[in-house]
Amino acid sequence: MFRWTGRGTYEERITLWRAASAAGAIALAEAEAAGYAEDTGVEYTGLAQCYEAVDVPGPGAEVFSLLRDSPLEPDAYLDRYFDDGGERQLPV
Repeated sequence: MFRWTGRGTYEERITLWRAASAAGAIALAEAEAAGYAEDTGVEYTGLAQCYEAVDVPGPGAEVFSLLRDSPLEPDAYLDRYFDDGGERQLPV
């Protein structure tokens, strides 16, 4: 997770790493994150997560999954975590 300083914008990125362990993948991701932050002038917040993919990357392959417990109903959950109006995305 990155913060674009002076803009109030946060960026989430998903990157793929081949590693022997989750700790190894996190280490690779953190090293890349430091370089990305330096190259782009953003702040790396220190949050890196790992997901062990079981599929070979390609069309339809799952590359990330996050489970979160919440009492919220679906619309409220999406508004709270994913669609709060502050996203920078193109309409589909």
